[in-house]
Amino acid sequence: MMQKLQRFGAAMFVPVLLFSFAGIVVALGCLFNNATIFGSLASPTTGWYKVWDTISAGGWTVFNQECLLFVVGLPIGLANKSHGRAAMESLITYLTFNYFVGAMLSHWGAFFGVPNFNKITITANATNGGLTQIAGIKTLDTSIIFSLIIAGIVVYLHNHYFDKKLPEWLGTFQGSTFVYILGFFVMIPVAFLTCLIWPKVQLGINSLQHFIVGSGFVGIWIYSFLNRVLIPTGLHHLVYIPFQFGPAVVAGGLQPYWLKHITEYAASTKPLSQIASMEGFQLYGNEKVFLVPFICWAFYATAKKNKKKQTSALLIPAALTSVLTGITEPIDFTYLFAAPILWVVYSVMAATMNTIMWCFGLRGLMSDGAIGIASMNWIPLWSNHWHVYVMQFIVGIVCGLLTYFIFKLMIEKFNYVTPGREADNEDVKLINKKEYKEKMAQQKMTQQKIAQQATGVAESDPYIARAQAYLELLGGSSNIEEISSCATRLRVTVKDPDKLGSDAQFKANKAVNVVHHGKAIQVIVGLDVAQVLERMQALIEKNGH
Repeated sequence: MMQKLQRFGAAMFVPVLLFSFAGIVVALGCLFNNATIFGSLASPTTGWYKVWDTISAGGWTVFNQECLLFVVGLPIGLANKSHGRAAMESLITYLTFNYFVGAMLSHWGAFFGVPNFNKITITANATNGGLTQIAGIKTLDTSIIFSLIIAGIVVYLHNHYFDKKLPEWLGTFQGSTFVYILGFFVMIPVAFLTCLIWPKVQLGINSLQHFIVGSGFVGIWIYSFLNRVLIPTGLHHLVYIPFQFGPAVVAGGLQPYWLKHITEYAASTKPLSQIASMEGFQLYGNEKVFLVPFICWAFYATAKKNKKKQTSALLIPAALTSVLTGITEPIDFTYLFAAPILWVVYSVMAATMNTIMWCFGLRGLMSDGAIGIASMNWIPLWSNHWHVYVMQFIVGIVCGLLTYFIFKLMIEKFNYVTPGREADNEDVKLINKKEYKEKMAQQKMTQQKIAQQATGVAESDPYIARAQAYLELLGGSSNIEEISSCATRLRVTVKDPDKLGSDAQFKANKAVNVVHHGKAIQVIVGLDVAQVLERMQALIEKNGH
């Protein structure tokens, strides 16, 4: 079950990767068209306004079509083969499902409890009686929930029937066509049940929204803690995605909601806690900006004297990456397994800090690092809300200092092997043993030739050596049952964990670390994991697996 949940969480992350850039584009458009900052230049009649409004319109693409993105993205992460065809099958089946729903409600709306279906006109920024438009189809607003359900059904059909051999006279219906035929008929009862059940579920979602909003600081703390502590399992995606991009709090998700109203928030002199009361579940970028640098400081302070220079060379770039971009994994996995209790402490401190900030009135879209937070919060809203941001920095620095002292005390008291405290014969960067490096050097030319034959790319390709090395360290192609990736990690299900190489061998090939959950393995590669995965898949296919 854990393996399936991890793989599902990784697949959900495929479309989520697009949201950060799109959010910054929209925020910049709102910023540069903010009359309180740019005055008459931001008037709707100026060329300046029209240019930035056009750019913002492009940025809204991701948010306006997020249901379609999840429908296409999930098969890319979950299909066993022919991912592109699986994505196409998922898209057309999802559209078919919505056409069925629209037709059923049009003809029998009263029976399903939607008697005004044909009379309701879909308008922007309205609940529309629980209805919406998807790709021009008037249908029930099932948000990303049914995007994931339909995509999951199609992935199952694709993995089981895409290679189904039909009689010669039916050969034209093989492959994607056969999957779509099956999906077409499956969608009829699915659409019927959706029309029957979903209007009632929508009422339940509305009740859940009120419960979450009314739970106050307790709900904020629990959400923030789970969103951080579950990172090693990869299940944190299942925590924040329904809030940030789904209907858990507001229709359409909190991130699009914030961006749609950011100009309104910027112009208002009322506290954010009043005008954006529900926007308290996206504050988890604060731990990336305020806590991680102090954790790095604690590691440096407790490092051995003869390793401080090496430790600082490792930690400074990682800390800057966390603060500026919100990518924390280079730091997270340097101590997560050496001292897991520190990870729990970090999660508790992150949840506590976010909750304190929330209690002092902080609201906003703060899921990234300082660049994203500044473009979507500090810069456009500073004029009228600088007081709460000054408070944010004060609380963040105080909590950061407290985290520093707790980490330093625990590291020294319990002698945790954090960066810079390794044995004297081990390097801070955890480079492999000399024997293994020599072996890898001898195999380098062979690996490049094999990879070149498998991928058809030049030997200068920077990803081939790692792809070949990871494949061998995972026990070879025959030992891999499933392989996918999220933002920075390879997620692999192996047949025999005993065939794996050591963690040190993975690290010698530029992996940050390795996570073990029985047969479910995560190799933390970095932001170029998608390119490494592509080379590995080509090698696996070349080997006939």
